[in-house]
Amino acid sequence: MRTRALAVSAAAFAAIGLAAPTAGAWSDPSSIQVSPSTIAPGGQLTVTVEGSSCRMPGSTVTSPAFPSTSLTPVSGSRTKSTATVRVNSNATAGSHSITANCGEGRTLTRSNAFTVLGGVRGGLGGSSLTGATPTDVAIGGGLVAAAALGGGFFWMRRRAESRI
Repeated sequence: MRTRALAVSAAAFAAIGLAAPTAGAWSDPSSIQVSPSTIAPGGQLTVTVEGSSCRMPGSTVTSPAFPSTSLTPVSGSRTKSTATVRVNSNATAGSHSITANCGEGRTLTRSNAFTVLGGVRGGLGGSSLTGATPTDVAIGGGLVAAAALGGGFFWMRRRAESRI
């Protein structure tokens, strides 16, 4: 009975001991943070990656919205690296992902990491490029004439009342 309990305990410790380094390797890099989360084309983002393998030379962050940029280890931290990137001026509006490519071939992708704002459509404010049509001129002229006649009628009426 004691032999069986000893064998089960040894197998359990061996399984835990072998799984622990593997789990740690799978979680490095473990996270990607972006600041700010919403940005206009041409703006700067600060990307912070958590993972000791990302402190190695050659570690980069990439996205469809900006070029590949090298990560720099954060002083005072054993696991953080950072990069300041400039979003392309022609980046498409919407959500974009970021991929961290760290040492020893380890990668992590964060979907919808940040959002690029769309441009404002300035437009002409409802005006027409072709100018006023003859119908527009006739309607405007009719409204001005009606206002002038109405104002003249009112003024003449008020004038007649004051003579009495």
